Amino acid sequence: MAGQLKEVRNRIKSVQSTQQITKAMKMVSAAKLRRAQDAIIQMRPYARKLQELLSNIVSNSEGEVGMKLAEERPVERVLLIVMTSDRGLAGAFNSNLIKLAKSTIAERYAAQHKKGNVTIWSVGKKGYEHFSKNGYKAEPTYKDIFLNLNFESVQQLAQSAMKAYEAKEFDVVEIVYSQFRNAATQRFELERFLPIPKVEKKEGERKADFIYDPNKAELIEELMPKILNTQLYKAALDTHASEHGARMTAMDKASENANEMLRSLKISYNRARQAAITTELTEIVSGAAALQG
Repeated sequence: MAGQLKEVRNRIKSVQSTQQITKAMKMVSAAKLRRAQDAIIQMRPYARKLQELLSNIVSNSEGEVGMKLAEERPVERVLLIVMTSDRGLAGAFNSNLIKLAKSTIAERYAAQHKKGNVTIWSVGKKGYEHFSKNGYKAEPTYKDIFLNLNFESVQQLAQSAMKAYEAKEFDVVEIVYSQFRNAATQRFELERFLPIPKVEKKEGERKADFIYDPNKAELIEELMPKILNTQLYKAALDTHASEHGARMTAMDKASENANEMLRSLKISYNRARQAAITTELTEIVSGAAALQG
């Protein structure tokens, strides 16, 4: 009985220690989330409007010179930019992103994958570790971007993807990332990066007509890479905020579960203690009765 009490006491101490860690991690993630959330909320309207502008320009400039990044080709070689986190303990955050990437390959690019023509550029260590261990063509060049997330590091990734597309190393480039909604909600997205998607026009809808100054070719050459850099940076900021939101929620749930376990363990401990006291009293009474007899 004494051994059972000691075991329950040790389990209670262990759960309490774990709960302290989960509470601390929740507080750290909440502080980081506040900064990451401010960054993506300020960035999103600007990036969305730029992307809309670029799609409109591409849709109204079909077949023109200087539109290599909008040129659609038969898809033989595919590049997926998969954004995950560097650390775990974020619930199903990383597994959902990896699942989306794998289902995209299985449903859209199965033939290319069989030929070894699907390449994954992982942003975040968790994605790289999974894909490299499971037979996918994963490259580690950009996996450490989230260690020091800034526009310059994401710009290098975007420019590498654009150069590879222009050199016809890839025929399509897509981004798998998590769109931040709120601390408890993330939406896992697959977004076309290259070729630049065109706006689908409805019947009877008037064609957008822009006035270009300086000339159109110069503007397109200057604007297109900058807008694509911004699009990729927005995806990175979204994923960064989503990671902290997912971790904060996961640690909050873990703390609640620890409370439930503590409550259950304390009940078990009290019952075992009462049983031990009852046994001791019975033995004392029995011994006293034996002496009197």
